[in-house]
Amino acid sequence: MTLAVTGATGFVGRALLEQASANGLEVRALTRRPQEKTDGIEWVAGDLHDRRALATLVKNAEAVIHVAGVVNTHDPMGFHLGNVEGTLALIEATVASGVPRFVFVSSLAAREPKLSKYGASKAHAEKLVKASGLDWTIVRPPAIYGPRDREMFEIFRAARWGVVPMPPPGRMSIIHVADLARLLLALAPSGERATQHTFEPDDGKPEGWSHRELARAIGWAVGRRPWVPHLSKPMLERLARLDKAVRGRRARLTPDRVGYMAHPDWVCRPGKRPPQKLWQPEVATLEGLKATAAWYRQQGWL
Repeated sequence: MTLAVTGATGFVGRALLEQASANGLEVRALTRRPQEKTDGIEWVAGDLHDRRALATLVKNAEAVIHVAGVVNTHDPMGFHLGNVEGTLALIEATVASGVPRFVFVSSLAAREPKLSKYGASKAHAEKLVKASGLDWTIVRPPAIYGPRDREMFEIFRAARWGVVPMPPPGRMSIIHVADLARLLLALAPSGERATQHTFEPDDGKPEGWSHRELARAIGWAVGRRPWVPHLSKPMLERLARLDKAVRGRRARLTPDRVGYMAHPDWVCRPGKRPPQKLWQPEVATLEGLKATAAWYRQQGWL
């Protein structure tokens, strides 16, 4: 099987390439920057707005796995350009090339599109996928952790300092990046159990994690028992303004993120989990968190 992959140079994409290589699959991957030659991977120079590059990417592929997306941006229009227009361009290229299978990595944020422009853009992209006429499957991951991640890393670093500020009390699901990558590859072939379904995969923990539980678990992974204060939505909004003033375009806490961070329920729904015969999580979360912390230390991040 030849897979066409977007977002291959990112956190999830790298894990996907590793899994594909281990399974002996051929991958054609989109990249905006030159990459080292790698067995089993054909790099295609371009981005989601380069129609010629997209045509090359999907040519003769048996499935497209669309991982690329804008997760954070100082300009909210960036969500529309990357997540909506980029997805539409890839769908058009996929349809034009006759590739039947399309796996789209969305987000749990699409469940509540009114909370953030990011969630709204993912919900809009999902509608485009469903209307494409392709054999599609949508995956809505919760918070993703694992080696190379820079989003959850902020919590690991805070835990190392002994204080982990968290959003207002609520619950959330998480998933290890390797488990997510395995699921995406399992979905690449067509099959009745996956076609035209929207899945919400997680680590298998019933009812997810409370914010405090997760912070304490990450603290355990780095060898600390951190203080875990809950910050109100107004406080998060003030901190977002401060982050923008200090880090400018590199700010990670944006007003748009506050919109969904303050929501109390980001737990994957049991009825939306992938069929057990197709996929089950393999990484035990506490051990996965500990291994992730060890990787951060090895890289000098912690």
